[in-house]
Amino acid sequence: MREARFDARGSRVRWTEADGAEAARVYVHGLGAASTVYHAHVAARPELAGRRSLFVDLPGHGISDRPADFGYTLEDHADALAAVLVEARVTGAEIIAHSMGGSVAIVLAHRYPELVSRLVLTEANLDPHPPITAGSSGIASYKEHDFVENGGYARVLQKVGPVWAATMRLADPRALHRSAVGLVMGTRPTMRHMLEELTVERVYLQGAQSGVLVEHAALEASGVRVVSVPGAGHNVMFDNADAFVAAIAGCV
Repeated sequence: MREARFDARGSRVRWTEADGAEAARVYVHGLGAASTVYHAHVAARPELAGRRSLFVDLPGHGISDRPADFGYTLEDHADALAAVLVEARVTGAEIIAHSMGGSVAIVLAHRYPELVSRLVLTEANLDPHPPITAGSSGIASYKEHDFVENGGYARVLQKVGPVWAATMRLADPRALHRSAVGLVMGTRPTMRHMLEELTVERVYLQGAQSGVLVEHAALEASGVRVVSVPGAGHNVMFDNADAFVAAIAGCV
């Protein structure tokens, strides 16, 4: 396990790593998740073996620190991820990122272009203020005190189902809430606009069961390859691992 400082107090963001050839692949999880759980089984596939692979847990999640005075905005998470890459001496990385992690990866590529050579985004959040569901918008609908102290966290764990709850239990409630609020608020410019303006190779995976990606034609016109993955919902890496691996390997 390795670590890098991400705030003035010396809090640490941590990751595990498999040795291999450059360019490194950096796996980033979504809200309330953990990178090894969602991506280690994919990185071990023969089609992807032999490449240096980093499995990063964002601040407040998994094995990383969870300072109470940290903002947990998308920009904050992107800066912490940049600290990982600098500490690991990674440049020109391929970032494979899921959901909120995809939003963080977009901000990372926008703010630190030298660190990123390719993005593979799985159902990344691109727009602020999504409809209220049990996910980030549902978490953000609580006041922080009510979520952390008055049972909101427990109620959300009951709603989201066993797969997500298994890793959400590893996230700090305050960090989880602030991350959800930051995700719902989005960025300026928006994550979608940043993604359209980037010049690195960009692949966006949308589970077919999640419906058609909003305004996908504009993304494709900007050079983003949008792939609808059959038989998959939000968690493409679990629902259709073959298609997910093919996308990372550049075979779709």
